[in-house]
Amino acid sequence: MRLSVVIPTWCEAETVAACVAHARGIGDEVIVADACSPDGTARRASAAGAQVVEAPRGRGPQLDAGASAARGDALLLLHADTRLTAGAREAIEHALRDPATVGGNFRLRFEPAGPWASLFAAANDLRRRALGIYYGDSAIFVRREVHAALGGFGDHPLMEDYAFVRRLEQTGRTAYVTHVEALSSARRFADAPLRTLAVWALVQGLYEVGVPTPWLARLYTDIR
Repeated sequence: MRLSVVIPTWCEAETVAACVAHARGIGDEVIVADACSPDGTARRASAAGAQVVEAPRGRGPQLDAGASAARGDALLLLHADTRLTAGAREAIEHALRDPATVGGNFRLRFEPAGPWASLFAAANDLRRRALGIYYGDSAIFVRREVHAALGGFGDHPLMEDYAFVRRLEQTGRTAYVTHVEALSSARRFADAPLRTLAVWALVQGLYEVGVPTPWLARLYTDIR
């Protein structure tokens, strides 16, 4: 199985080289889908060994642009501030060895460690097990043809990963890998955990009742 790692970036110049190096240890090719970052992210990603493609800003369009350039049988969609612990490649191969499995994700843990990081991680684990709900920071992987058949992520400024996961879960079996973890940065909620939790709950609820994602994006502060 050939695995393509797709990383959407926006102003990640300080960390993108390390991210690409990490991804190269997992996948057969690394594609950075950059939204014309003004800080030199694309240049540093290319120097680190990634194939760089340009895309309109937004994780949905960027992930789809990266997937369009991919040549692998499967895609690993990795956020620039997320790392996977040892055994990720083997876990993906094992999961997709079953032809009925269309994709999956990894157990999420936030860094640096702390009470709020543990609480957010536990909530994500419970939601994944009980409701089959997960997001892009848990490192989604999917067969490339399934991604294409589902129409990709689409042009959503927010909730693109949740919308995609809902369609993915309806398509076939998914794997929840718990012995390998996605280590994601806690930078989004580190300074205001209660406010972040409230915003997440509000956005999720409004999305479920049909509020357009461009409106929801106004509630979600860009942390870069």
